[in-house]
Amino acid sequence: MNVKMEVIAIDPDPLAPYAIAPGWRVGDVLFLSGQAAIDESGTIIGAGDIDAQISQTFVNIDKVLAAGGSSRDRIVKVTIYLTDMAHFPQIVDPRKKYFSSPYPADTIVEVSALALPELMVEIDVIAAA
Repeated sequence: MNVKMEVIAIDPDPLAPYAIAPGWRVGDVLFLSGQAAIDESGTIIGAGDIDAQISQTFVNIDKVLAAGGSSRDRIVKVTIYLTDMAHFPQIVDPRKKYFSSPYPADTIVEVSALALPELMVEIDVIAAA
């Protein structure tokens, strides 16, 4: 079986300087790279503000999903990386804001750091196309 694989391209691509694809479409499944609070110009949004960072992260997720032929309601798996698990309560309410029932499968982990020191959260997703 030959499954079609293609890079999901966005323009501008804030991940390009880091040699990271925004995501891949493999057949009818999208695998997104971790998205964070980095805008189109590469500027970090909301340094020190977890809510602003979560909001920008979902803006980025939506953009990559759309470029791959999908949308947030097609997400089946979410992995959330927090630099401080004290922000866990601030993740629960956004789940209800950004998703609806049935909610995607979810993993949340605390990490000692993300790629850039100002980042507090990074989210990667798997979605159906």
